[in-house]
Amino acid sequence: MDVRFGPRRGRIWNVTDLPAHDDPLPPLDGDALARFEDLDLVYRSLCALMYNYVPKSGHPGGSISSGRIVQSILFDVLDYDIADPEAAAADQISYAAGHKALGLYAIWALRDEAVRAARPELLPDDPRHRLRLEDLLGFRRNPTSLGPLAREFGSKALDGHPTPATPFVRLSTGASGVGVASSFGLALGLLDVYGADAPRVHVIEGEGGLTPGRVAESLAAAGTMGLRNIVLHIDWNQASIDSDRVCRDGELPGEYVQWDPVELCYLHDWNVIVVPDGFDFRQIQAAQRFALTVDNGQPTAIVYRTIKGWKYGIEGRKSHGAGHDLCAEPFYQAVAPLLERIDAALPTCERDKAPCGLGAKPDVVERCYWDALQAIRSAFEPERNPGLAQFFADRLAAARERLAARGRAPRNDAPRIEVAWDIASGYLSSPPEDVRFEPGSKVALRAALGKTLGHYNRATGGAVLAAAADLLGSTSVNAAAEGFPAGFFHAENNPGARLLSIGGICEDAICGMLTGVAACGRHLPAASSYGAFIAPLGHIAARLHGIASQARQEIAPEPYRTFILVCAHAGLKTGEDGPTHADPQPLQLLEENFPRGVLMTATPWEPQEVWPLIGACLARRPAVLAPFVTRPAEPVLDRPALGLAPAEAAVSGVYELLAPDAGRAVDATVVLQGSEVTYAFVQEALPLLRERGLNVRAYYVASAELFDSLPESERERIFPSRLGDEAMGITGFTLPTMYRWIRSERGRAHTMYSYRNIGYPGSGHGASVLRQAGLDGASQADMIERFARG
Repeated sequence: MDVRFGPRRGRIWNVTDLPAHDDPLPPLDGDALARFEDLDLVYRSLCALMYNYVPKSGHPGGSISSGRIVQSILFDVLDYDIADPEAAAADQISYAAGHKALGLYAIWALRDEAVRAARPELLPDDPRHRLRLEDLLGFRRNPTSLGPLAREFGSKALDGHPTPATPFVRLSTGASGVGVASSFGLALGLLDVYGADAPRVHVIEGEGGLTPGRVAESLAAAGTMGLRNIVLHIDWNQASIDSDRVCRDGELPGEYVQWDPVELCYLHDWNVIVVPDGFDFRQIQAAQRFALTVDNGQPTAIVYRTIKGWKYGIEGRKSHGAGHDLCAEPFYQAVAPLLERIDAALPTCERDKAPCGLGAKPDVVERCYWDALQAIRSAFEPERNPGLAQFFADRLAAARERLAARGRAPRNDAPRIEVAWDIASGYLSSPPEDVRFEPGSKVALRAALGKTLGHYNRATGGAVLAAAADLLGSTSVNAAAEGFPAGFFHAENNPGARLLSIGGICEDAICGMLTGVAACGRHLPAASSYGAFIAPLGHIAARLHGIASQARQEIAPEPYRTFILVCAHAGLKTGEDGPTHADPQPLQLLEENFPRGVLMTATPWEPQEVWPLIGACLARRPAVLAPFVTRPAEPVLDRPALGLAPAEAAVSGVYELLAPDAGRAVDATVVLQGSEVTYAFVQEALPLLRERGLNVRAYYVASAELFDSLPESERERIFPSRLGDEAMGITGFTLPTMYRWIRSERGRAHTMYSYRNIGYPGSGHGASVLRQAGLDGASQADMIERFARG
């Protein structure tokens, strides 16, 4: 039986046999190709120097094998302005392969050096927007451990994998395929804002970086949605950390996977351009230029055959995260061709009577490093390499002119994210009609959240792009798209739709891509699934988005760009699905587990709390907002009639839900968190406690992080610290989520939580699962009475 691919919109071409096409850029002559060869020689030598003088740190092999690919992008096909790394309309380059950061920093510094030497007027006015040769002294250095020269020159501390602390970097990448997903999400956001002439996003990755599951999910999503502004550049060198045969290669089976990058991309309906020799600038630039002309509505991958560690002296997997020993003879052999070419020498191997070898003093090594960088700098001097700096500076000027000539602007009806922040700032105002719930009606928390997101979406003209793991209706996130074209977003056929198809049951890719959409800066994307799944599976993407948001403050101080991680079907009331789905653990994965201000959780217990609580969180502009919402419809309560605080009280994060009767001693203070246990408390336990003559004070935790955003004096007023020594807790989540609020051993011994009685509870209706877990109202009343009576 002969199995073949079915029909595809994508096409496959070999760069050696491209169809006739109009080249959008001036032809490359022999002199231009020679200039690129010279640049790559400098680049490869700089990669070797960086690994040598920052010993045992960095990834030289992949940085070298991808070098010519990136050089061609930066100096030939990318439309951008080196003076303005924040230009939203410019083409982007994204290192999904974050381990190639050594190469990123090297080529960024060489680009800056060429412009500094030949056309300094092109440089940014703001020094934060440059990456200079001097900054390479900070490669993989912590800000607290920069050497004397780095401090003298004001060198940046360059992270081991890319973050937006570096100009022209939009995303934090390098963690298990997240960079591919977030890069594709960035492209999606730009495509939605700019439409037909959207900025292109050039994504750098290797075949090893294609093996994570979220990458296959993201490839499927990009092909399905027609994200035509993506060009994925695959450095196929066959080497990872542990293998020199990652993929199947012809008849030879792979050690990890049995596809090759061409097959993988074409399977997911991508265009693929094959470059047999990834070190031939003519093939590289022909492929990249041809990619600019492809207009069949599908994303494009260019697959380059390369050798990891090419001409470095160590090849294959041995060069992935390792290289030559400090100042060893093979290192000198690797850089000898450049030194001969420019008639330069590296520093001597003895300074301050200390050898520049293994065991050398850090300050000595830094001085040798800086002297070596001066040799790199000299490569751009006219007397050593006539015209090199001028050639590449002129090409950057041409890139700026191309960008200006395009006149890119957001489409007339592009999302207006600023409206979302205006709405959020009024979180204490009366809820709009479409999110106002009358007492006596029944509304699911997930539905209340869906309606809230829908209101934001309509008000902003479509800023909320929503995706779910085949659970759009089930988690009610589909309500976010009410009033917009039905169906899933497609760049060509349904660009107005606000629901995204991201691979199906693919929480990994959904979260990764939507953090990239958030990074675009014009959207409020929302990812949804069972809290049991999306909290752990989305954690890496959320963390990297938080890292990126914090790092971005270094060059562009501004409020964070929020991504919403909807943890739906939360808690034990999803009992019919059993303990595999009704999981109380997800809150513990997120709550107070991120730096302050980066992530906020929200745990509303009653539908009327959703609108003000989400608004209050968004007004703080966290990088990630993680609301936990339950599945069943719940009664909308007449809170004043029940003696409960108004729903708006939730905006303080912690609030006194039930005040004790005045004039009587308080018998027990209870801290609640979770919708299921709080409904059980209000509807079942409270009447029993009143019958028993107990005077109870109850607090509710709606958002620990929102509470933390208040001034200390306000926190003390709302929840005096002494109460932590007096209270017991009841939570539908896990015991550690109560530790902050319940500090005494006695209080913790009486605290009720999901696993207290039986471990993982069984399946069944929510009320029966609560009874099995000992969290029903009657059990709560008994425990509170025992706690009160001592």
